[in-house]
Amino acid sequence: MNPLDQLAPLISPEPVHWWPPAPGWWLLGLMLLGMVAALWRLRHRLVTRKPRAQPEAPLDPQRQEALIELSRLSKPYGGQPASQWLQQLNGLLKRLCRIRYPDDHPHTLSGRAWLAFLDSRCPAAGLTRWMILVEGAYRAECRLDDKAIDGLEQSVDIWIRKHV
Repeated sequence: MNPLDQLAPLISPEPVHWWPPAPGWWLLGLMLLGMVAALWRLRHRLVTRKPRAQPEAPLDPQRQEALIELSRLSKPYGGQPASQWLQQLNGLLKRLCRIRYPDDHPHTLSGRAWLAFLDSRCPAAGLTRWMILVEGAYRAECRLDDKAIDGLEQSVDIWIRKHV
């Protein structure tokens, strides 16, 4: 008799059951489930997050008064003469500059030098493109369309809020 005949076959005739898995597979399944839950939560958080609004710094009293005065000025809508409104805007800006920058003597400036001074204090307002602000007060019949009136008022508002 051959001793090799007494050995059991290498492949078992019984099938290997897939259940219960080895302990390492349980751990891998739990980690995979945790990662899916974490990714779902992160996605949910990113989708539902509202952008945070930057809180505006409270304005000092001079700026607040200037903004109130700006809102009270009657705008020359509908093709009305704009000379008086432009003079009032210039007066408002000059008064504010006289208070804020007394050493620069801004109230003595006119024309392009005045607009350059304003832009040097707040480039975001872009007042140099509004040459009508300084020229319109001297025109007999200066008229602006409604879009230009709103744009100029918005630029002055930005200047009052953000000048340094």
